[in-house]
Amino acid sequence: MIKKLLVFLLLITSGILVAQETYYNGVDFSLNGMALKAVLSAKISSNNTPLPYTSSSYDVWNADKDSDEDPNNTNNVILIYNGQSEPKTNTEGDDNIGTYPKIWNREHVFPKSLATPKLNTDNPGPGTDMHNIRACNKTVNTARDNAKFIDGSGSYSGNTTYWYPGDEFKGDVARMVMYMYLRYDGNGSSIAETQCLPKNVGVGNPVSNDSNMIDLFLQWNADDPVSEIERQRNVISEEKQGNRNPFIDNPYLATKIWGGPAAEDTWGTLGTEELLLADFHVFPIPSYNHSIVIESDKEAITEVKLYNSLGQLFLTYKSLDKNNKPIILDNLPSGFYVLKMYADKGMASTRVVVH
Repeated sequence: MIKKLLVFLLLITSGILVAQETYYNGVDFSLNGMALKAVLSAKISSNNTPLPYTSSSYDVWNADKDSDEDPNNTNNVILIYNGQSEPKTNTEGDDNIGTYPKIWNREHVFPKSLATPKLNTDNPGPGTDMHNIRACNKTVNTARDNAKFIDGSGSYSGNTTYWYPGDEFKGDVARMVMYMYLRYDGNGSSIAETQCLPKNVGVGNPVSNDSNMIDLFLQWNADDPVSEIERQRNVISEEKQGNRNPFIDNPYLATKIWGGPAAEDTWGTLGTEELLLADFHVFPIPSYNHSIVIESDKEAITEVKLYNSLGQLFLTYKSLDKNNKPIILDNLPSGFYVLKMYADKGMASTRVVVH
């Protein structure tokens, strides 16, 4: 039987196509693998100044209050792992002298003790990089300690040996670990040569082209889309510190560097279209009955994404059927769309008009 996906005029806005940030002007994104890793590492390592950890001037406490601000309540911050929205005043920071409960503090997602050499917060540097520091419930922070990340499901869980950050935050963690790896890729001999190796903070298998990267973080990066908080943090980190996390701007950069499961290409320009559009049949185009049919001659379709004219993700459909049966998208509103069709070996895209 032909599979049908009914679309009841419900916009799914978990994903969005955005323009490439001007921050990356001059970066050659035709590169792949270790060549792309090297140029991105150079980019994020230049022209940035980490903040002091604790200071009478603007410091990491202030940065966390700005970058982790709750989009729905500007008086609060969102805490990593448990997702709790907590008043900014309820912190262990120096500005809270016995007035408010001390609920949250600062979590080094890449633990200080697992870098080489260990991250130090005495002076601005790798240990005070705001890209690696999140507001966190202090009890949860203590429970995690310096535990390595391990796969799991559901809410955060673990102990001081292994830690699952939760379905909602595993992508955040992966992209922060990837950033730290690129930003601090020295030989470990001194603070200036700090190493932050993903294999030291997670449990997984090394990828084929880089023994320091493990498949766990690539899977998490693909599974958990970039959140509003992550995007907000990236903007403020650039404002306050001078650099961005490229894996927040476009998770697919990790796929171009290390392979693994294809993460979302939020710029819509990096995905390798290894599959020919001729291998797919999309009809009728244009559609006058608010319905389109998608078929493939060769590769079984694993996923379909439809973006509206604003670049917003209108729908996502994942197929577990390996028998290459056609997919029907029904009840589509009139408009212009970009249809992306994914198979195990790549992706192809086309424009769709619905009248």
